[in-house]
Amino acid sequence: MANKNRQADQRADQHANHEPESRASSSNRSLARGLELLRAFGPGATLLGNGDLAERTGLPKATVSRLAQTLVKAGYLEHDAARRAYRLGLPVLSLAQALRSGSTILNAAGPLIRDAAQTRHINVGIAGADREEMVYLESIRYNQRASLRTIVSGQRVPMELTSLGRAYLAMQPEAEFARLMHAFKRRGRSGWERLAKDIAEAANDVHRYGYCVASWQPEVIALATPLDIPGHRLLVLNFSVRTAAPKDSVARELAPALLQLRDEIKAACERLEG
Repeated sequence: MANKNRQADQRADQHANHEPESRASSSNRSLARGLELLRAFGPGATLLGNGDLAERTGLPKATVSRLAQTLVKAGYLEHDAARRAYRLGLPVLSLAQALRSGSTILNAAGPLIRDAAQTRHINVGIAGADREEMVYLESIRYNQRASLRTIVSGQRVPMELTSLGRAYLAMQPEAEFARLMHAFKRRGRSGWERLAKDIAEAANDVHRYGYCVASWQPEVIALATPLDIPGHRLLVLNFSVRTAAPKDSVARELAPALLQLRDEIKAACERLEG
């Protein structure tokens, strides 16, 4: 059993640290494992017991129990004694709000993307990468019946299927691009050869035209362009619209506005940073 637990610890360390175990101190490993516990929570997984956390992180239950108690004491987890499970604590929300309020890009882009969504009756969003997924930092959804609505920040979408993700992939160094493609292939999704070709074509489009197009949901077409602003992490700006029109015609109509908005956001960031 002890050997089994050590093997589980090693798997979790590799997932959390992306570095050889010998390079990480014991305290660093504990921190990385604790963060993996927090990552286990999400939509549909708001209340998790030790067994759930162990299954999601690859850590043994004894390690999960010890780390969870530390996170409870720090306030990042709350313990539901009646259900013998944990939920995220309030400080996690404070960290997320600090990220949003402290982002020059989001502060600069907010009024611009809302105006674009309202004027063109489209969805406009900004997202960044987290491992092999894209995470929305801001997303304004246009709905004729409900006017504008803001998607909750933190919503995740697949990197390999979306225009957001493919625009991000286009900007990656060769080694990182290859690592991510290998990760996508390992998921065993059907039609991988076709998907890999689509990703390569999208990356080529980003380099040639500044944007790419994808349609991974029925009758929803999305365009995306990288927001590569010096001094900031790489983000991606996208437009999406529900339509039965061909992708090419939607791209011809929306691409100029997308690229113009990208440039306006960059200029607004420069003004804010003075």
